[in-house]
Amino acid sequence: MLSTVYSAGLWGIDGFIVTIECRVIKGLQYYNVVGLPDASVREAKERIFSAISSSGFDDDLYDLSVVMNLAPADMKKEGSAFDLALLVGILCGKGNITYTEAFGKKCFVGELSMTGSIRAVNGVLCICSAAKAAGMTEIYVPVENAGEAAVIDGITVYGVENVRDLVLHLNGIKPIEPSVPIDFDSVGHKDPGIDFSDVKGQIMAKRALEIAAAGGHNVLFIGPPGTGKSMLAKRLPTIMPKMTFDEAVETTKIHSIMGDLPDGASLLTERPFRAPHHTVSAVALSGGGKLPMPGEISLAHNGVLFLDELPEFNKAASEVLRQPMEDKKITISRAMGRLTFPSSFILICAMNPCRCGYYGHPTRKCTCKPGDISKYLSKISGPLIDRIDIQIEVSSLNYDEISDTQRTGESSADIRSRVEKAREKALVRFSAEPGNIRSNSDMGPKQLRRYCQLDDKAKAILRSAFEKMSMSARAHDRILRVARTIADLADSESIMAEHVAEALQLRALDRKYFN
Repeated sequence: MLSTVYSAGLWGIDGFIVTIECRVIKGLQYYNVVGLPDASVREAKERIFSAISSSGFDDDLYDLSVVMNLAPADMKKEGSAFDLALLVGILCGKGNITYTEAFGKKCFVGELSMTGSIRAVNGVLCICSAAKAAGMTEIYVPVENAGEAAVIDGITVYGVENVRDLVLHLNGIKPIEPSVPIDFDSVGHKDPGIDFSDVKGQIMAKRALEIAAAGGHNVLFIGPPGTGKSMLAKRLPTIMPKMTFDEAVETTKIHSIMGDLPDGASLLTERPFRAPHHTVSAVALSGGGKLPMPGEISLAHNGVLFLDELPEFNKAASEVLRQPMEDKKITISRAMGRLTFPSSFILICAMNPCRCGYYGHPTRKCTCKPGDISKYLSKISGPLIDRIDIQIEVSSLNYDEISDTQRTGESSADIRSRVEKAREKALVRFSAEPGNIRSNSDMGPKQLRRYCQLDDKAKAILRSAFEKMSMSARAHDRILRVARTIADLADSESIMAEHVAEALQLRALDRKYFN
């Protein structure tokens, strides 16, 4: 008997439907799978046969000739997620499952154990999305993945524990209850346990992060050790706007294919914060591999990428950031094909002004030679610095500031309320614009001309700074974007001279340290 069942594979963060044509005839025992299967798909035979036997359907299992074709035959089929569909094809051919035309609307995904239970797999959210787009009405997934798949509306999700339960359901004997779709609005938000009110002093740095959160701008902190650079960076997600449903799905897809979802989580509702160590390789940062997988810059999508001790990063790794910072995506080309991963993140970098950390310190003497300082700072390229909108010097606190227990800074909730108002203002402004413009940092040349008009006084300030600081055209445009965000935070429709002046003040350090 020839039966056709459907499963799905992964290509980047997208799923693709795989048609499994299964021919089962009685005779000499034979098993073969064609259609570019990898080793894990070929090895599925032992898992499938053992699962069938453990589930009590092995009456004539070892007197069958089984040939299965996985289409499209020109795409590599990798992973153990095809196990369940291959098993269903064999059981349909054996007659244990009643095969009907309704199987054309069902998708099966899951890894089998030798006992017949069904194990969780990675990328179920991507696969479920692809199944819905292909017109499938039902998807069968491991019970551990059911909540994740139920995020996708418009397709019925069945969480399956073992092979016997699946057979009874498909034969109409004992139906499985479908998973309840997730209600995004009712999903609770976890308390991060950190807050901006914990940070003593550093008013300028806090203001810089508020502007960064409101406009999606990149930030560089320069200062001696122990001034709170890392502490500030870790608190940035607490003042960023809460993720929309679309952002949550985008982010969850990336973490799902990496198997990086927290235990019990079906949807990521908190913005990611990624802080790779400075020994990270260029491939680990950008993504790659034989079959390219997302790197740190994609895992930080819709969140924050924090690079502490920036000059200590391998230059090949840090230079990888340049194109994704502009394009909000990264394309990786390999022999097997080209894959594009989203990578829209806020980059926060922190560094010491020299190797010993005390160059320019008011009380501690720097032990570095002038040539060593220049060599240390030159590890960061000009094009990378040019792409960082806000550059702040984080100075040491005095004893009174550190020991003050009476005054506390603004809470993250208070700052977030201002950030969300500014973001809403920007979203209304860009609602009629083509493309996916979510923040001021996403503005292109047309939007800059349309929404960043300056009066004569503001123009004079920007002209003077442009000439004195020898700015590039990119730096000029980034200052306009930051000024637009500052105006939004001030609830001003026009960009005034004081907004431009503050934007320039937030970008003065590249001449002090990197000239």
